[in-house]
Amino acid sequence: MAAGLVGSEILKIAADIRTRQREGQSICNLTVGDFAPAQFPIPDALKDGVVTALDNGETNYPPASGVQELREAVARFYARELKLDYSPGAILIAGGARPLIYGTYRAVVDPGDKVVYPVPSWNNNHYCQMVGARAVEVECGPESLFLPTRDALVPELKGARLLCINSPLNPTGTAITAASLRSICEAIVEENEGRKRTGERPLYLMYDQIYWMLCVDGVEHVTPVGLVPEMAQYTIFIDGISKAFAATGLRVGWSAGPADVIERMSALLGHVGAWAPRAEQVATVGVLDDPPAIRSYLDRFRPAINTRLRALHQGFETIRASSPALAEIVESLPPMGAIYLTCRIAPFGKRTPGGTVLRTNEDVRAYLLEAARFAVVPFQAFGVRGDTGWFRLSVGAVSEAEIADAMPRVGAALAALE
Repeated sequence: MAAGLVGSEILKIAADIRTRQREGQSICNLTVGDFAPAQFPIPDALKDGVVTALDNGETNYPPASGVQELREAVARFYARELKLDYSPGAILIAGGARPLIYGTYRAVVDPGDKVVYPVPSWNNNHYCQMVGARAVEVECGPESLFLPTRDALVPELKGARLLCINSPLNPTGTAITAASLRSICEAIVEENEGRKRTGERPLYLMYDQIYWMLCVDGVEHVTPVGLVPEMAQYTIFIDGISKAFAATGLRVGWSAGPADVIERMSALLGHVGAWAPRAEQVATVGVLDDPPAIRSYLDRFRPAINTRLRALHQGFETIRASSPALAEIVESLPPMGAIYLTCRIAPFGKRTPGGTVLRTNEDVRAYLLEAARFAVVPFQAFGVRGDTGWFRLSVGAVSEAEIADAMPRVGAALAALE
């Protein structure tokens, strides 16, 4: 298993960017889904809470399932903000979302079990590799905003053990609609009703909503349980503070779901030692229980993210409008949430000023980096096969000025192709 595990393509690209930056190159770095603290600091209440917790001696092991006060705070937070009713016993705290995703896979998927997930998506292929699952990839395209539909998923649900959905979606920044998610959930309930009659194990939905507080204005975040209450027995939520509070390094995530599944995930992750640091857990309690502080932070943070996303989108619209030739090879989807913009840059068959013919996404990525100092991630890093020209752009580590400076360089670099 370990020999066959492939490293993160995103981190590989990001390492190259860091090397170039250390050498003095000025690059508009849109690669890693992280935040530059100089651009996006964490909430003061969270920072002060961590310092206070350390001063108070909160430095020992936390309970394997999470500090009880935080599990209770998450339950109150979900009830208040999402109208979801979970007891603290149905909530598990861990060191960010990744251990919880792995814990979900490991707790409900046996070797050879079928796991269904859309592509593009983040890391499901690697988790399938680690647990020995049989991966079933459902290709999604721009016509559905790269999000899965009931019609695409239903043929694959028979015999599946886990379905994975992420909204807002990494890598595209698009968000699933209430009608689409409701339809998918109704199909899951119908599938499981049939399984109850035959004794077959249920199909679970892992619903990764780590970006839900970063939806743009006018986009409603929806949940499976909120739309179809029967989904409570089949839905495993993945969530945390990493994205909504720019706190990727503090490593506090949580899962909410069926109590028996959460109990097994807790036992599994307890053996791994995947708990979140105690001081950070204690500090998170205070933040989640302070709605005015959350609103105050998001009222500054979310517009700053959205301004950057809109600037990128408008930049590509300007490039498209500059000539019919460029309009054929460039487009971007209007942002809906998260910290990502999806764009298509497909000058395949064109020749660079240096004489190189661009044939693949990697060729385009390398050309934009060299000619425009513009760093992006191709959709191949998210399970997409073939060279479609689609890329992810992440705005968490760039300023508005960097984007404004970069877009004319991108336009010039594309206009220079023959």
